[in-house]
Amino acid sequence: MSRTEFVALIAMMFATIAFSIDAMLPALPEIANELSPETAHRAPLILTSFVLGMGIGTFIAGPLSDAFGRRRIIFIGAALYIAAAAVAWASSSLELMLVARVIQGLGASGPRIVSVAVVRDLFSGREMAKITSIVMMIFALIPAVAPLMGSFIIAGFGWRGIFIAFILFAIFTVSWMGLRLPETLLPKDRRPLRFALMLAALKEIFAHPSVRISILVQSLAMAMLFCMLMLVQQVYYEIYDRAETFPYWFGAVAILAGSASLLNAAIVGRFGMRLLVTVTLAVQILLSSAMLIFDLGGLSEPYGFAAFVIFQTCLFFQAGLTLGNLNAIAMEPMGHIAGMAASVVSAVSTVLAAAIASPVGMLFDGTIRPLVASILIMATVGFFLMRYLSRVEQRIALAQ
Repeated sequence: MSRTEFVALIAMMFATIAFSIDAMLPALPEIANELSPETAHRAPLILTSFVLGMGIGTFIAGPLSDAFGRRRIIFIGAALYIAAAAVAWASSSLELMLVARVIQGLGASGPRIVSVAVVRDLFSGREMAKITSIVMMIFALIPAVAPLMGSFIIAGFGWRGIFIAFILFAIFTVSWMGLRLPETLLPKDRRPLRFALMLAALKEIFAHPSVRISILVQSLAMAMLFCMLMLVQQVYYEIYDRAETFPYWFGAVAILAGSASLLNAAIVGRFGMRLLVTVTLAVQILLSSAMLIFDLGGLSEPYGFAAFVIFQTCLFFQAGLTLGNLNAIAMEPMGHIAGMAASVVSAVSTVLAAAIASPVGMLFDGTIRPLVASILIMATVGFFLMRYLSRVEQRIALAQ
């Protein structure tokens, strides 16, 4: 396998998550009308149920692949994903759909998490960083095109066609991997599952105050993003009457916000992770407060819509300036158990974010106020947690 082919394959595995979430956005109204017409406000749970399953799977996929090999866990994860997508395709109730989406998220975590381990198996140091950077650049483009792809599929095959697309996507990716990528973790390098060691690592991770606080802030930052993803389709469709152009606006916003990662890479060395996160959350508080106090989203057309698009772009941009930095802060003191810590931090923050965002997704009342108010509360709590983290770290430094 050439370097180019390898990068393309890993990018496809990464893209499973983004495609499974963002391609669903245009389908939510039709699913709600058919499966839950009396409680249409519950349709956004289709997104967070997938995220919940993904978070749970994130915790177990990495350790399982260390014990049983990379290919086996990818195959098992893909099989779960495909079976769950088939159940979702045949669902006759929203409840069954939500169960299927949890299992689908669980399955998707296999290719997504294990692909990171595959890169680590084959590359190290700067080469690993280079490969990962290229993969992430490709991965960042998926949210920009996924809703548009979803809308085309729905136009041709209805909302159930989305799940057929998920099945075909998974079959193509796992077949490509099965035919072209050999096992990257030899039997002699595998580590048996030892629950006593895993439990000890868990206790150590949550005993560290910096790790605990950064996980909480990361959960809040992710929850803000999930809240926007859950409600953005309803906002565009019902408030601003932009149903036909929604995929294009969403794609443009995603592309603009994608530059945040490049900006973060350029300035984090100068200003530091903690300051960037704190300042970004402070800016979000100011933006959200302005949106609420002056009811900018309720202005006459096109000004209200423009205000919301700017707000949406800034929120997506915030993710690029906070999530990576918060993950790095959590990992700083955990270098000796980095693999386990990475799984725990990712899993806990994702599950917490889904739990926080799910109730917000059902608060839609025909205005953007519940969404903006929820984001304001989360940004405020996150800001004060970052201030508290600074004081905690100062006390730890003085004690040492």
